[in-house]
Amino acid sequence: MAVRIRFARHGVRNNPFFHIVAINARKKRDGKPLEKLGTYSPHPNIKEGAKHITLDFARTKYWLGVGAQPTDGVRFLLERAGLLPPRPLHPKVKRSPAAAAASSAESQPKA
Repeated sequence: MAVRIRFARHGVRNNPFFHIVAINARKKRDGKPLEKLGTYSPHPNIKEGAKHITLDFARTKYWLGVGAQPTDGVRFLLERAGLLPPRPLHPKVKRSPAAAAASSAESQPKA
């Protein structure tokens, strides 16, 4: 069973509120999760000016340890929380030696 860590949307129109959940990858966005790991409110609080995030670190580490894959949005939050290492800004592209030689031959001027 493929498990994803993703957002489940709650709240009202124009005021979303998300639960961070571990759920089977084939279930719909707001389907019944295996476990609720935390909450995320994307709109800043007017008084504090900060977005609210709660996260159960122990259970999130467990689900990551057993192979759960976070979605891009959740991955960003987990990187900011220190649970995942940050992704490189520009990933290295692996090319075969033949492709590298062909591209370097094209870039050289012909006499």
